[in-house]
Amino acid sequence: MERSCLAVILAAGDSTRMKSSFSKVLHPVAGLPMISHVMRAVGAADVRNVALVVGRDAEKVTATAAREGIPVEPFLQDKRLGTGHAVLMAREALSRQYHDVLVAYGDVPLITPAPLIEARRKLAEGNDVVVIGFHTENPTGYGRLLTEKGSLYAIREEKDATDAERAVKWCNSGIMAINGKRALDLLQRITNNNAKGEYYLTDLVEIVRKLGGKAAMVEASEEEMTGCNTRAELAVLEAMWQKRRRHEIMLSGVTMLAPETVFLSHDTVIGQDAQIEQNVVFGPGVTVESGAVIHAFSHLEGSHVAAGATVGPFARLRPGAHLGEGSKVGNFCEVKKAEIGAGAKVNHLTYIGDAFIGADANIGAGTITCNYDGVNKHVTKIGERAFIGSNTSLVAPVSVGNDALVASGSVITTDVPDEALALGRARQEMKPGRAVVIRERNLAAKAAKSKPKE
Repeated sequence: MERSCLAVILAAGDSTRMKSSFSKVLHPVAGLPMISHVMRAVGAADVRNVALVVGRDAEKVTATAAREGIPVEPFLQDKRLGTGHAVLMAREALSRQYHDVLVAYGDVPLITPAPLIEARRKLAEGNDVVVIGFHTENPTGYGRLLTEKGSLYAIREEKDATDAERAVKWCNSGIMAINGKRALDLLQRITNNNAKGEYYLTDLVEIVRKLGGKAAMVEASEEEMTGCNTRAELAVLEAMWQKRRRHEIMLSGVTMLAPETVFLSHDTVIGQDAQIEQNVVFGPGVTVESGAVIHAFSHLEGSHVAAGATVGPFARLRPGAHLGEGSKVGNFCEVKKAEIGAGAKVNHLTYIGDAFIGADANIGAGTITCNYDGVNKHVTKIGERAFIGSNTSLVAPVSVGNDALVASGSVITTDVPDEALALGRARQEMKPGRAVVIRERNLAAKAAKSKPKE
């Protein structure tokens, strides 16, 4: 849009009902703080500046909001006198007379850009106030949008509403757009002559109409206007977000066998024709390319799965795991900060950390890279087409060359050249009859422990 726009985001609540040691708006939905979700929505509505009204954890809230790349100016609210009073905390920013002002809330993380963009469009058409509302079968607690012949003439808070007005199911979300050239003047006209003795932002509708201005409405879904005050409501928001995102991903061409059991992060990327089985969890920073399969009960975070690769079941990919095309990380395997080459197989019961696994290498069951010496991490390099036998310990730093073989049960402490066979295990010794002696000794010791004391 050519019109300038300021978003005033209210995020000063004390989070009392969250019973938390930190601000409510810092609590995450899909791994992203609620305030960050709101910042992304206003940014997508072409907002170029944000006035952030803060209270508790002001510095942390401001820093979190600023990570989304939009200039943020904080304004401290030390008294709670209503939403109209809260918006006026940003008086200095409002005085700059942007074309549009959007008022939003830091605890409404499911909001999308669409209603914000539509509200701005209605401002451009000549309205002075545009209210975003929603319809609900349970309007208790919300302000009601009162209309006549399709025109908005007032918003009535529930405590001030008549019985007839309380029956209205067309509700106020609290989010609105204001003519930026008039915003400061209009906000200063709000009084606290109401049942709660607070300065209601919603009074702007009647104020504008009395001054001969125009008020309009935009409808949004009840879901995306849902706010958060308690941990229970936070869980509801998480469930809503997950359902919405799963639906979007499946429409993009991804198969989910039991979508309700898959949990995504805010930045999860899954390519077309990938398949996600039951009970899979994606932490932040995961990309799964086309045709990959994530089997059941796997957990991925900070990792990249290339086309045609398979993960799990019961696998864990930790940050820095990169799986090449057609590679496989199987059941009960953990991969951390490691590159698994194209076609390589890490099939089961294995830990690969701080490592480079060459293309088409095979890592046997029970193999571990011993990457940590108690102070520093060290790297293991395994060449292309190398075969690592089961129950091998690779003590980093160490390299195994291309086409090399490592015998099962080996402890490898020095580099293995290309095409070499490495055996790093103790010679087996036989002691005939010794098993009987040991067993009888152990049974006698057990019987002695269980004999009653005199």
